[in-house]
Amino acid sequence: MTALLTVLTIAKARDGLVAGDFSAEELTTAHLEAMGSKRDLNAFVTETPELALERARASDARRAGGDVRGAMDGIPVAVKDLFCTEGVLTTAGSHILDGFRPSYESTVTANLIEAGAVMLGKTNMDEFAMGSSNMTSYYGSVKSPWRGSEGQDLVPGGSSGGSAAAVAARVSMGATGTDTGGSIRQPASFCGIVGLKPTYGRCSRWGIVAFASSLDQAGPLTRSVRDAAIMLGAMAGHDAKDSTSAPFALPDFEAALTGDIRGLKVGIPKEYTLDGMSNDIQALWDDGVKWLEEQGAECQELSLPHTKYALPTYYIVAPAEASSNLARYDGVRYGLRVNGASIDEMYENTRGEGFGEEVRRRILIGTYVLSAGYYDAYYLKAQKVRTLIARDFRQAFEVVDVLLTPTAPTAAFAIGEKTDDPVAMYLNDVFTVPASMAGLPAISVPAGLDADGLPLGLHLIGRPFDEETVLRTAEALETAAGFTARPDGVGA
Repeated sequence: MTALLTVLTIAKARDGLVAGDFSAEELTTAHLEAMGSKRDLNAFVTETPELALERARASDARRAGGDVRGAMDGIPVAVKDLFCTEGVLTTAGSHILDGFRPSYESTVTANLIEAGAVMLGKTNMDEFAMGSSNMTSYYGSVKSPWRGSEGQDLVPGGSSGGSAAAVAARVSMGATGTDTGGSIRQPASFCGIVGLKPTYGRCSRWGIVAFASSLDQAGPLTRSVRDAAIMLGAMAGHDAKDSTSAPFALPDFEAALTGDIRGLKVGIPKEYTLDGMSNDIQALWDDGVKWLEEQGAECQELSLPHTKYALPTYYIVAPAEASSNLARYDGVRYGLRVNGASIDEMYENTRGEGFGEEVRRRILIGTYVLSAGYYDAYYLKAQKVRTLIARDFRQAFEVVDVLLTPTAPTAAFAIGEKTDDPVAMYLNDVFTVPASMAGLPAISVPAGLDADGLPLGLHLIGRPFDEETVLRTAEALETAAGFTARPDGVGA
């Protein structure tokens, strides 16, 4: 029974709960047992079994009384350790937040609680969401449930690698992630699951530990496109506490999954063809075009001329915002404190010991580009280029409805690779960063395997606040791809 429950999608689990085939407590217990059997993945920083069972029993009681809160009621999910959770350790993967237990709940997790979702625990992540591999966490690297062709441990991608690994390993039915430059979509591609970054402003940022405030956006990682639509509906919504939250009515995302994409216009941006890109990824991209055309969509090549500037622009804007956001971690108010002979020395000691190498690197880059004499040359110019990148997308969406690209330039790589080459690591986000710079909705759908049997994703980008079209197209891709591959030891 346990194994059967952990391979269900959210949609099928919802149907099973409605039919009375099992209870929320049974569903949660099955996933807690799976969590115990997969601890070697290091996917969780904090497990919350007592809280999970308490919320599952409350869901069963509501259901018995005819008070079901919706599709997520009784569904076990994991929460990235960037979301503040009341009374539950929240670390952002960093030593500097040792012992931090917030007295408040992030809006996204509060929305999930209100929808009846059951939190299994807090997932491991790259420190302060800075990374593309989940190797920068203070709590150690997360292992992908997939293995290399020679049995080597692989990265799950980052920064939402713990969430992606938990979903792919069938420990959690879904998980929250955050995406600043690809941190939902790239790990989804590496782990063979679905990852959705909504439009900037669709989900509240209130109560999420900030990395880059103009880029950070919460979204779901799930095992199907339908599940992503269901989970996004429970996470999203306007929040007066967040000035960047969009005051728009929330659509029924699941209802958008009509299966009909006839007449849909799909753009194929030529700038996403990179020198040296693997034949596996190019072939999959070609397959994606064919699959959409076979279902009645019209594909056409177009140009996004400023795409080549997106990655260097991102690595000016994001560190600049991070250097400002992370100034609050000083050892005075919460988290780690390393004493010194003076308050200045205490600041230095705390930040020097509390932040990892990658976080220190990005703070230094950000402080440099914001400093006197360099602000105009770097940060201001980067913001101007960002405007041009957004304009490219705006012009593209005058003639097409969605864009189709690869999600990542490679499949997952071995833990320890690229550690000594930050630039090579940053290139993992080359396909995902442009949509982030423009604040657009985008999704990664598992669509095939490379020559070594590792998952590859296809990537769709849509108009602002048009997640419905992105999801509808993604489901068409998902159906055509028929991706059923699973990591060894993980059921169907």
